[in-house]
Amino acid sequence: MGSSQAAVSFLTNLARAAFGLGAAATVLNASLYTVDGGQRAVLFDRFRGVIDTTIGEGTHFLIPWLQKPFIFDIRTRPHTFSSISGTKDLQMVNLTLRLLSRPDVSRLPYIFQHLGLEYDEKVLPSIGNEVLKAVVAQFNADQLLTERPHVSALVRESLIKRAKDFNILLDDVAITHLSYGLEFSRAVEQKQVAQQEAERSKFVVMKADQERRAAIIRAEGESEAAHLISDATSKAGMGLIELRRIEASREIAGTLAKSPNVAYLPGGNNILMALNANR
Repeated sequence: MGSSQAAVSFLTNLARAAFGLGAAATVLNASLYTVDGGQRAVLFDRFRGVIDTTIGEGTHFLIPWLQKPFIFDIRTRPHTFSSISGTKDLQMVNLTLRLLSRPDVSRLPYIFQHLGLEYDEKVLPSIGNEVLKAVVAQFNADQLLTERPHVSALVRESLIKRAKDFNILLDDVAITHLSYGLEFSRAVEQKQVAQQEAERSKFVVMKADQERRAAIIRAEGESEAAHLISDATSKAGMGLIELRRIEASREIAGTLAKSPNVAYLPGGNNILMALNANR
């Protein structure tokens, strides 16, 4: 009987010790939190509110129930959004902007108090659209292409300055896509067609002018040749004409002699050779 009571007492003490160790482990686990690489923590205290200190990487202690950590990712993250904006000449363009942003680590408690953990989703789309519309309104539609580096620089400077008001740092800002409305695209196409037609008309006019000049020069040359021949004829008689006629006849005879399809027939009325006339 005594041994059974001792065993029960031992088991009871063991259960109490196990319960105490479990409770201590639970409290210890609730008192620790870990901040991974590329992260920072902001601690909220139920009595003091948000503590104005940013907690770095590693394992840290807190008071269970009284304090609660909120983890921020401070690594650079990409954001992409589109905006339809009006240009100075009242054309609509569709722009796509890509940002690389990260929070100002020293201002994380302020960001948490005023914007929360989703600070970038709340701020960047609105200020991005605002800056794009303000910058695009300063240029005509065609200038957005011809002066794109200048437009990108203005957007970058304005957006970086605007984001700093919300304690957000921008590492890069780039316009990745630019497209025009249907009416402007059709107008550009019609302008290109008109320019091609104008160039073609200019070529036709230049060709006609060259042909006219060539005709004038050819007529002047023929007139000068006729004048020279007339002078030579008046001075030397018809000998020059006969000489030209003989040269032309020689050239024709030489050409015919080289042709295999030319046959020479004797003169006279009887042009049929080897034919008996008595038949």
